[in-house]
Amino acid sequence: MLSRRLALALPALLAAPSGRAQGGTIRIVVPFPPGGSNDIIARQLAEALREPLGQPIIVENRAGAGGNVGAEAVARAAPDGATLLLTAPGPLAINEHLFRAMPYSPARDFAPIGLIASVPIVLMVHPQVPARTVADLIALARQQPGRIAFGSSGNGSTNHLAGELFRTMAGIDITHVPYRGAAPAMTDLVAGQIQMMFDNMPAALPQLREGRVRGLAVAGLRRAAALPDLPTVAESGLPGFEAEAWFGLVAPAATPPATLARLEQAVGRVLADPALRARFEQAGAEPGERLGAAFGAFIAAEREKWGRVVQASGARAD
Repeated sequence: MLSRRLALALPALLAAPSGRAQGGTIRIVVPFPPGGSNDIIARQLAEALREPLGQPIIVENRAGAGGNVGAEAVARAAPDGATLLLTAPGPLAINEHLFRAMPYSPARDFAPIGLIASVPIVLMVHPQVPARTVADLIALARQQPGRIAFGSSGNGSTNHLAGELFRTMAGIDITHVPYRGAAPAMTDLVAGQIQMMFDNMPAALPQLREGRVRGLAVAGLRRAAALPDLPTVAESGLPGFEAEAWFGLVAPAATPPATLARLEQAVGRVLADPALRARFEQAGAEPGERLGAAFGAFIAAEREKWGRVVQASGARAD
């Protein structure tokens, strides 16, 4: 079903020549370093959108402050559809609960375009860690309080909060080590500098398939299609445990409705394309289906959900 914004702008869309470039290069800002799941999804989306939008599209990584640096750059950009933000939950739904002061308003400074993908989160350990199940890992952590370190892409990131939720629900003492992105955290997990990590499926799969890390469980309420033999954390002894990541595309808030509708239409078209869906699924991601206002409502619900998790964990970013 078309969103109200898309329906209102449809006459203008139909009047425009199909595929005609509407301007110069579109810049999709990823507020995290290259190599992580956010970056992987952004580059696949950028490639797919070039044809329906008829414009060159580049991906720019602007990391820092848990994603706030890149998100602020987009919030302050000209609202002409040329600068977009493709982000994980942090900048839109988590960081306002972590930082005492925010350089932008997640609720007021962005216009939702679409949910691009949802991805399972995987609990992994270094192969030398003597734990092959979630129960083994919990027992090991109880034997060695404070000695098991888990990495994340930064304070307040989804994988950080998944680790905090695990620590709280399991009643164990594990040490959080924040990094400037998931890719450097994964590098240290592979090297054995940290012992465990929750990370998104697209970044985790290559390491799991090569045997560089060992998967113990997925953090969602259901098993992942890409790793059907891996149990969930909930079915491994922590009932009710749930953490899942997603990636969404937004524009500066003052972007004209017709421009937003054009972007929304293009995103809906590529997300329905079997080729892109297959690439997402191969990477362990599930294509999104919420566009425009539906995605906006989803972000609001996520903001409330993660706010409760942050409050319960006591996590702070500054």
